[in-house]
Amino acid sequence: MVMSDFRQPRWPATGDAGGVHDDVEQCVRAVRSKDARFDGWFFGAVITTGIYCRPSCPVVPPKVENMRFYPSAAAAQQAGFRACKRCRPDASPGSPEWNQRADVVARAMRMIADGVVDRDGVPGLAAQLGYSTRQIERQLLAELGAGPLALARAQRAQTARLLIETTALPMGDVAFAAGFASIRTFNETVREVFALTPTRLRDRVARGRPADTPGALSLRLPFRAPLCPGNLFGHLAATAVPGMEEWRDGAYRRTLRLPHGQGIVTLRPQPDHIGCQLSLTDLRDLSTAISRCRRLLDLDADPVAVDDLLRGDPVLAPVVDKDSGRRVPRTVDAFEFAVRAVLGQQVSTAAARTHAARLVTAHGEPITDPAGGLTHLFPDPFALAGLDPAALALPQARRTTLTGLITALAADEIDLSVGGDWHRARAQLSALPGLGPWTVETIAMRALGDPDAFVPTDLGIRVAARELGLPTTPAALTRRAAAWRPWRAYAVQYLWATGDHPINHLPTDSRKNAP
Repeated sequence: MVMSDFRQPRWPATGDAGGVHDDVEQCVRAVRSKDARFDGWFFGAVITTGIYCRPSCPVVPPKVENMRFYPSAAAAQQAGFRACKRCRPDASPGSPEWNQRADVVARAMRMIADGVVDRDGVPGLAAQLGYSTRQIERQLLAELGAGPLALARAQRAQTARLLIETTALPMGDVAFAAGFASIRTFNETVREVFALTPTRLRDRVARGRPADTPGALSLRLPFRAPLCPGNLFGHLAATAVPGMEEWRDGAYRRTLRLPHGQGIVTLRPQPDHIGCQLSLTDLRDLSTAISRCRRLLDLDADPVAVDDLLRGDPVLAPVVDKDSGRRVPRTVDAFEFAVRAVLGQQVSTAAARTHAARLVTAHGEPITDPAGGLTHLFPDPFALAGLDPAALALPQARRTTLTGLITALAADEIDLSVGGDWHRARAQLSALPGLGPWTVETIAMRALGDPDAFVPTDLGIRVAARELGLPTTPAALTRRAAAWRPWRAYAVQYLWATGDHPINHLPTDSRKNAP
């Protein structure tokens, strides 16, 4: 049975407590065919063994009457099931829903993945979303079968296992780095979720060796196939800001500003995963760093669903078929990207990089990188709040735009966080002087993560539209693009692909952007 035999996973509407796991027939067919595309959409549990798995688990499928289906690993764990030791369901790609939807449940899930519950508790999560604690708990329980504490606990368990299996850290350090409040809770959770003690779990690891230093970690980031690395890594390498980003020896590297410290990540495309090496000053930032890297590379997307819809347009079909699986390159820091978007207004990619590099060198926090040429973190809003506009080699109008944006973001007048409201953020950005539709939609696409963001005024899009015989005026092209909803941000990637720009290709020079 092939993927096309299945219906596309149903996208629940806002407030809809249903989901893919409610369609028992589809879930059973996915399990029997071991369809990896459904990994992360739902989890299958077996009542006779007490184990839950991802749909693609290689073991022989159980009888239908013994199967149960859950919308999240946390829900399966709460129901008393343990994680399969073979398919490692807690390490499957995340559900595409949380990065594609704009409702409160999706916003909450993005914030939980970013570590908000571990840092601020459920009251902090609720406050940032503008709801009461009870409302958030009720909505998450209705749709995911687990409340925010259980969802955060499942994430802590996965982080703990990564540290147990990839480092030589003492178990006490692992417990606190993973976010557990006590050694006892850590031990109990690991035994309950994985049916092994932490020590036994470390002893079972046969692949690799522990990291040489406590802050260095190597792991694999899974994704749903297909994935086109050319557009994803090509874009990041072509726009890399010297000192903060680089393409070195076949990998994209960059600095990270994290809640508890600094980090450097190296991301390398592989046929069936993304190789990820993290160097962190504080291991409590591990789960947040992983979440931000996955978001940067759009690894939780469902490319089959996206490409199938876009292929329905006969103009786009050949472009999609040429290099399917294109992702939307996003960001690890929404403030950073918003500033870079303004710096990139009406200038070339090279000029935008130069402007950003000057800003980073003058105001960014220095960082040490023994493995490469990274030198600074991107400056935070407070470091740029006192920026002297006269020091910027920009036209006066753009200086005003940039300082206005920085002031608004530093004062928390605009929320670009992972849990922010996309529509409100658009309205707030549009109200600032100098932020037109191109800048606002570019920020919505790459910083906010809206999969339906669209930039009809972009020069590359208009050139592509002309070559493909599509309307070239923004209004007419927007009307034509209605058929591409809700995936217009992905259509943008395919339209850009018709041009011969460096953003469409992996660099051939292994030291591109490296000093």
